[in-house]
Amino acid sequence: MCSIPRATTRTTGSGVRARERLPELEEEIRLAMVERDPFDDKDVIVEIRAGTGGEEAALFAGDLYKMLTRYAERRGFRHSDLATDPSEAGGFKDVTFSIAGDGAYSVFKWESGVHRVQRVPATESQGRIHTSTATVAVLPEAEEVEVVLDPKDLEIETIRGWGPGGQSVNTTDSAVRVTHLPTGLAVVCQDERSQLQNKERALRILRARLYEIELERAQNELDAERRSQIGTGARSEKVRTYNYPQSRVTDHRVKVTSHNLQGVLLGELESFTDALQADDNRRRLQEASA
Repeated sequence: MCSIPRATTRTTGSGVRARERLPELEEEIRLAMVERDPFDDKDVIVEIRAGTGGEEAALFAGDLYKMLTRYAERRGFRHSDLATDPSEAGGFKDVTFSIAGDGAYSVFKWESGVHRVQRVPATESQGRIHTSTATVAVLPEAEEVEVVLDPKDLEIETIRGWGPGGQSVNTTDSAVRVTHLPTGLAVVCQDERSQLQNKERALRILRARLYEIELERAQNELDAERRSQIGTGARSEKVRTYNYPQSRVTDHRVKVTSHNLQGVLLGELESFTDALQADDNRRRLQEASA
């Protein structure tokens, strides 16, 4: 006579680990279901300006420009300079460039704010550490149908371009200044030798700035509470510190620190982007369930 063995239930190590991961997997699923920012798929215009610190701040602005364009290349995005105002030592007083590609805004919007550097400047003879800043603004690029510019609201001037120290960079008056009269916003582009090209670039930047103003106005009306919790991304907010003596980069919004300063400056920003996105998703999830 044959007997049929009674079925027994054994818990394998992999089964235990799977059950232990259930809460984590459930949270990942909930976070993945959070509604996306409607502007995440847009291309962006990035503006970097030297802040406090004189020439050292301009050099740091140049470092940020290299970092963000390298990050764009790592992520498969395309970037193109729109307007530059170089400093005498090789940095930038300000620089504006575009980044194009699917989901560019979702990646680069986290870079908005005040970036701070702590290092010994090359001109410092006593080895003292100086603190300098540069501001980064990341603007979702607006289509012409989204921001219609009335020609009557624009003052367009042709001016002579300039370079580091104020010297002329063009033999003809090809630089263009476009002023939006209702808001007073003004954009100057001088990098191209063609007035038409400079005008087109200036209008592109102006349209993005006006779009950002409208977005901030709408967001202030719709989710003031959320903005007070996570910040506005405005330029007055310190977002990240780059400490050269300790080879350390700290993002103050999510308390994430990297001890690979050189890697970060080469565009290795994924850990910051992922942490900031995850933190924002959690906040959105909490608000949706409140």
